Amino acid sequence: MAAEFLVMLYEYSPLFYITVISVCFIITVAVVLGWFGFDVPVILRSSDETESLTPVPERKMVQVTNSFALEMESTAGTVTEGVSLRPYCLEDCVLSCFWGCGVPALQGALQSHQHGLLLRTPELFQEALGLNYLHHQSFNIHKEEKEEYFTQMPPDLRVTDFGLLPRDRYPLVAVLTLANPETRDNYNIVASVTVLHVPDDKYRLSARILSQYLLTAQGNLYDLKPLFMSADNSNLSGTTEPSTSTQGAEPQPERPGEKGEESDSEGDWPDDTQGRDCVVCQNAPINRVLLPCRHACVCNGCVCHFQHCPICRAFVLESFALANRPACDEEEDFLSED
Repeated sequence: MAAEFLVMLYEYSPLFYITVISVCFIITVAVVLGWFGFDVPVILRSSDETESLTPVPERKMVQVTNSFALEMESTAGTVTEGVSLRPYCLEDCVLSCFWGCGVPALQGALQSHQHGLLLRTPELFQEALGLNYLHHQSFNIHKEEKEEYFTQMPPDLRVTDFGLLPRDRYPLVAVLTLANPETRDNYNIVASVTVLHVPDDKYRLSARILSQYLLTAQGNLYDLKPLFMSADNSNLSGTTEPSTSTQGAEPQPERPGEKGEESDSEGDWPDDTQGRDCVVCQNAPINRVLLPCRHACVCNGCVCHFQHCPICRAFVLESFALANRPACDEEEDFLSED
């Protein structure tokens, strides 16, 4: 009966018959490719296959204490007017300000630290720069002080700008180092380098932090990068004071003054749900940072079900935990609440 029906279709509509054969061939090829491990379009996959995605690899992190933090005042001036910096230190330290620091000189100094010349003191850092800066100013910071320190380019130098883009000098580089030799062995991080932009006559972009680096006693260089998370999440928000931060091959602490990704306000939610704002399950606290996009938006239980960031759809290469809590505990809590 089926054969007679196909013969009738072939006689009256050969194009329809050819189409049926082509569709069957495409489905067969897709099944064979999927069987041998080749990637198959999601529309052709079964529901069981989509649930068993390859888990996102976890980056190993080590907690270390960062004894330095630096904040630029929001009312920062210009190159000619000077700027105010507010350091926060767990120990007595020295704030060194290098105006008009050469870009190659700074990068060379950072590389020299990685190659054995540990920049533990302001003198060593100044020597590594090779005097390739226009003005140097230093301040002794007491650990209990939280004052502002004003630094300015001397008027007699008559420097009002650093030229047109691209520039070969950074407007201001601030370096924090430990003042007492006996305390340098107590911390893994021995120096903090902050590159700042200060507006001038040629480039009026508002004052801001361009980049921050941490130098360790083992000769490692870490580039600090911001985390993006809910701005209303009080128990995960960043702080400007020194604290213990999760760091590894690429530390990801949130910079002072930076806001995370915008999300729905939590003001209308009950108090017992504050902070439990995983964007997927909405039932567990955020505890995973996705790399390389650095969005903190999912919990331990949901991170294994996604290969793309739920916020920006970027492909997730790896992730690390915000808190030292096993993923199994997170899943148990989720199941018990359901």
